[in-house]
Parts: sequence; C-alpha cells; structure tokens
Amino acid sequence: MWYEILPGMAIMGVCLSIPGLSTIFMHRWCNGGKEKRIARYPYQWTLMERDRRV
Repeated sequence: MWYEILPGMAIMGVCLSIPGLSTIFMHRWCNGGKEKRIARYPYQWTLMERDRRV
C-alpha cells in the first residue's frame, strides 16, 4: 500500500536535513552564538556601515 513508503521517506528526509541543521549549529558554535550579519539591500548596507563607524 501507499503508506509503506512513509518510513523510508521519513528516514530520507531526516538524512537530508542533517547537513543543513548541523551547519547552522556549527556556525553558532564557532561565532559565539552570534548570527552573521548580511546586507541584502542597500539600506541594510548603509546601516552596517553606520554601525562600523559608531
């Protein structure tokens, strides 16, 4: 039946999510719990530059 595939799909989903989640936790551990600041828009870039000057 169709429900017999669910355990296999669950295992595959967990295995595929492990690298992404472990990367998040490794970055938090390496950076002391701080998130890396990124500027996606010019306004965010100007705010980061302002913080650097202050």
